[in-house]
Amino acid sequence: MRDRLQAELHFPPGFLWGTATAAHQVEGGNRNNWSAWEALGGGRIFGDHVSGRACEWWDGRAEEDFARAASLHNNALRLSVEWSRIEPEPGRWDTAALERYRAMLDDLHARGLEPMVTLHHFTNPLWLEERGAWLDEETPRLFARFAAKVAEALGERVTLWCTINEPMVYAAQSYLIGHWPPAHRSLDETFRVAAQLVRGHAAAYRAIKAVRPAAQIGFAKHQMTVAPGTPLIGHLGAGLIHYLFNEAIFGPFNGRRLNFLVRSVSIPEARGTLDWIGLQYYAAQHIYLSRSPGARLPRLEMRAPEGRPRGPRDWGELAPEQILPRLKHLYRLVRQPIYVTEAGVPDPDDSLRPAYLARTLRAVWQACMHNYPVRGFFFWSLVDNFEWAEGYDPRYRFGLYGVDFQTQERTERRSARLYRAVCAANALTAAIVREHAPEAFDVIFPTPQPVE
Repeated sequence: MRDRLQAELHFPPGFLWGTATAAHQVEGGNRNNWSAWEALGGGRIFGDHVSGRACEWWDGRAEEDFARAASLHNNALRLSVEWSRIEPEPGRWDTAALERYRAMLDDLHARGLEPMVTLHHFTNPLWLEERGAWLDEETPRLFARFAAKVAEALGERVTLWCTINEPMVYAAQSYLIGHWPPAHRSLDETFRVAAQLVRGHAAAYRAIKAVRPAAQIGFAKHQMTVAPGTPLIGHLGAGLIHYLFNEAIFGPFNGRRLNFLVRSVSIPEARGTLDWIGLQYYAAQHIYLSRSPGARLPRLEMRAPEGRPRGPRDWGELAPEQILPRLKHLYRLVRQPIYVTEAGVPDPDDSLRPAYLARTLRAVWQACMHNYPVRGFFFWSLVDNFEWAEGYDPRYRFGLYGVDFQTQERTERRSARLYRAVCAANALTAAIVREHAPEAFDVIFPTPQPVE
């Protein structure tokens, strides 16, 4: 018992501890494809919300939140730059926007926070959206031009670059499921966009390296745990979704084709364009065969099994330990260093988040102890923010700090105090868990079983 109460799980020296954010979700006042989509109303966003002021980062509150990140003993922060601000019209660069980002990066460095800068986090300039966005053949070249401009202007302040956030999520939500702009539903377009995003990453990688040879460049990939909920069809469906969502996009990076079963394409320029890969993990999905009333054919459905801990609506099963097999699987796919670029849980009253975070970190520590090259962890998110199609739905609050979007007041949550203690110690200890997430203690530090 004494050993269990004094246990300490130490992370490697130099491990990066941070939080993740995205420009459109926190800045306020953006004019891009998402702000145009929000303005259409009609139930496209929960409650017909618009991002509006968001967290007012652009008007000066970013630095206030950077101070909060520093108070958490973080040594890094992931943020994105908004393409529509920097290039509001084709080939016209907004020097004031670049200067604002430069000031933000300088403030991060002054607080001892290493920036990881994301170039594309779901949003496109309006002029790009009007010409077809990532369906347009020229977009990878235009994205590389944008990446080069940002690297020239900001690169001396940035080592870690994330070209694209969750390419398969963007492709599926915007072109297959149709929940996000432009709300298309085409398997062919989903494949074409996925291929274009791979080309865009490769082109941006080389454009940044040409300007900043020492840059370390990767992209952030959402990986799902997909399990069968029903026999046979559930197994087949889970295997298919796992391949298409988790694996297919990595083919070109390993010298193979991007293969969507019925379509494939060679993208040789992608090979050798990863210095690291980002893992984003949230929940486990179980695949069921279901039939809606009046439907002619059954369909595959993803949801959490009854009786399992779950997030709001169709969020999935809360299974934080599943980040460990996702880390191992991702490393086998790319054989490059890994950053956990996002992990978190929607939890407005902070009743689930402390235990979820502690259990997630124990699994990340296990990966480190198994000698997987995990270099850092960025929790989603520093503050509550605008959650895309969920808008400001109060069920979808991810922040270590709560935000009152009327007053912009921030409130520190219990999970922030847990994260502060872990980051300060570079370790998850029994004392920290007992104080800040006692409900997770017996899971993380179980009583040793006697040997018979």
